[in-house]
Amino acid sequence: MTHLWVRAEQRPNEKRVGLTPGGAKALLDAGLRVTVEDSSVRAIPTDLYRDAGARIAAENSWPDAPADAIVFGLKELPEDGTPLTHRHIMFGHAYKGQAAGRDLLRRFRAGGGTLYDLEYLVDDAGRRVAAFGYWAGFAGAAVALKCWAAQQTGGVCGPVGDYGGRDALLDDLTAALPQDRRPDALIIGALGRVGTGAADFCDSMGVPVTRWDMAETASGGPFPEVLAHDIFLNCILARPGTPVFVPDTARTAPRKLSVIGDIACDPTSDFSPVKVYDRTTDWNAPALRVHEDPVLDVTAIDNLPSMLPLESSEDYAAQLLPSLTTLTDLHGGVWARAKAKFDRHCADL
Repeated sequence: MTHLWVRAEQRPNEKRVGLTPGGAKALLDAGLRVTVEDSSVRAIPTDLYRDAGARIAAENSWPDAPADAIVFGLKELPEDGTPLTHRHIMFGHAYKGQAAGRDLLRRFRAGGGTLYDLEYLVDDAGRRVAAFGYWAGFAGAAVALKCWAAQQTGGVCGPVGDYGGRDALLDDLTAALPQDRRPDALIIGALGRVGTGAADFCDSMGVPVTRWDMAETASGGPFPEVLAHDIFLNCILARPGTPVFVPDTARTAPRKLSVIGDIACDPTSDFSPVKVYDRTTDWNAPALRVHEDPVLDVTAIDNLPSMLPLESSEDYAAQLLPSLTTLTDLHGGVWARAKAKFDRHCADL
């Protein structure tokens, strides 16, 4: 019997989960065994999984899960160097030249485990079967506007937190923004999930938006229009051939631009299109000031959807559930493609 083990998230400020209680019941009805770890932070209470019929395990007990269990989480594992013996479903961030990603792959190779990277679960056409993109865009635009609002009073954006729902987030930003002025924003990747979420948030706030996608960036740059907006929101995944939207020289160039929201958030990738910074930001310090005069802040939080943990979890879990029901056949479909991707990158270590 295929055994799915849903682990508790161990990263700070991470309340999301990739399986709802309803999804757990659907998997049980399909003949899978489902274990869900207890969690002190998860947006969905453990008792609801118990009521759905799932077995409940102790929080963070996945290292002791049965050898045949498939361990399912979202964000990264503790970076303790231990070999990884299980099959893991998670966002590995390991295939774009990231140093931490290579370390992760070495741990899998040492333990004989396998990574099924959620970013690379794709259908026959190469499209991701599930993504948090919309809510990443929605929350990422909110944090960028928070950074801009702080600049208007001579400050730097302070800590951010999670919200009970989208309306609470919109109310918070309405109170934070100047009543008589709105910035303008340029979104690149506006036709995708992330860009759609970012644009929807901006529209809700009355922020004028210029929407760009592949057609507008086909020339390869440079793109002076980026510097001519108050806010730039990068909403595309970095990959080979991605143009550079913000070169390092943008820090000191004449510009209107004062906030970059790198929602795709891959600064350590060789293919990052935003070259003015080199590390992610976090909930405690969401803005990284990369130039003082004129001011330029970058916000690049890599778990933005957890600002709206319940809505983003329910949305993502609904997208992913059809693929989880096929875990009984790891030799075909999305799982076989993800395994092949893992094998290729391990071979290149």
